[in-house]
Amino acid sequence: MKALILAAGYATRLYPLTENQPKALLPIAGKAIIDYILDEIVSIPAIDHVYVISNHKFAANFEEWLSHQSGKIPISIVDDGSTSEENKLGAIGDIQLAINRYAMDDDVLIIAGDTFFTFQLKDFYQFYALHQKDCFLVKEIQDIKQLQRMGVVELDETGRVVGFEEKPLSPKSNKASFAGYLYRSDTLPLIGQYLSEGGNPDAPGFFPAWLYTRKEVLAYPIQGECYDIGTPESYRDINQKMKF
Repeated sequence: MKALILAAGYATRLYPLTENQPKALLPIAGKAIIDYILDEIVSIPAIDHVYVISNHKFAANFEEWLSHQSGKIPISIVDDGSTSEENKLGAIGDIQLAINRYAMDDDVLIIAGDTFFTFQLKDFYQFYALHQKDCFLVKEIQDIKQLQRMGVVELDETGRVVGFEEKPLSPKSNKASFAGYLYRSDTLPLIGQYLSEGGNPDAPGFFPAWLYTRKEVLAYPIQGECYDIGTPESYRDINQKMKF
């Protein structure tokens, strides 16, 4: 299994914090966000290589970060060549780039490099290993306004995805998707199909919203917290929480 960390965004809402460094390298309680993610990835024995997908602007920052890693698992920095919001590939475009460049044909874990969470990724993997179905993270959210800014998922009694709507005015459930995915190797060609059919390459959640209508996709309920660090205020708040 391979792991892809999506870290090619420009995080303009976080300026000036991210004008000269990527969001994934921002520290929380003295430790970079990506290091928390990597600690969870290496807890999954099935993963044998990690690919960190960066834009060209920040590729050198990630190479510098990589030079200080312990070597517990092979890590490659993938420069997608983009230099700004105007020519970025989008998250799904970046996933396809990595699949093509490295001829990937393994199962993959995909997670956003700006995701800060308190649950264990190995539990997510064990759920996937048990069911052998494509799956992604969901969490119950009670705040309607927050749900209106997210992808809202409908599930049947088995946890199978039966509905998925991005940023609905009237959410049909209280379950929101988060940017963590486990895809079977036989699903990877469908990413190329999605893009060739004109699918939106930007946010990673657009692909499972398309995928569930073509094959069975399961939702894994997060048992813990998952934070969106989108503004300087939210970044300050999570650092305050992590002090205690």
